[in-house]
Amino acid sequence: MADREDCCFPEAVVAPSRREFIKGVIASGVAVSSVAYVSTAWAQMAPGQAGGLERLLSLRVNGQTRRVDVLPNETLAMTLRYKLGLAGTKLGCDRAECGACTVLMDDLPVCSCSILAVDAEGKNITTIEGLAKNGKLHPLQETFVNCGAIQCGYCTPGQIMCGVALLNEKKNPSDDETRLWMSGNLCRCTGYQKIREALHEAAKIMSES
Repeated sequence: MADREDCCFPEAVVAPSRREFIKGVIASGVAVSSVAYVSTAWAQMAPGQAGGLERLLSLRVNGQTRRVDVLPNETLAMTLRYKLGLAGTKLGCDRAECGACTVLMDDLPVCSCSILAVDAEGKNITTIEGLAKNGKLHPLQETFVNCGAIQCGYCTPGQIMCGVALLNEKKNPSDDETRLWMSGNLCRCTGYQKIREALHEAAKIMSES
């Protein structure tokens, strides 16, 4: 199976503090204020200058190309939630440890809280909103409901996205393979057994279709 991809902030980009971020969200309502997070140095740099960065990106999300204005230090999770309105991608630990923000990038599960939006350009991104086709849920979405794998629901989108990547990679994973693959996704309700049951049930459905 392919390795799960890890990403980190470039050293040249300094992320805003949590206090600055919260103040900016409160001040702007839903969208993140671009003024609040661009340092003086970044603001003075035009895209054509050394160290400058093009802010208007074309992101391929759920099969559609979306044009979006992003900040140099804006994560993919922030762009998806607050710029593109795809709030199914949850924010949890904000440091790639809980898996709540998992999306697929070129079919691999990644923690979108630790990937810059600018680094996602040119990639195929799939969020929980993009799994249903023609009004029909993905088999794993259906089995999460049928097997009772949803408790508080906060981790569910990330769990499902990671599970879909597993089932795309391996059609009939063993329980040990499932445990290993899903180990980066935390469920604070301790519903892991039901989650594994949902994965194995979805694998049967997909193998029969």
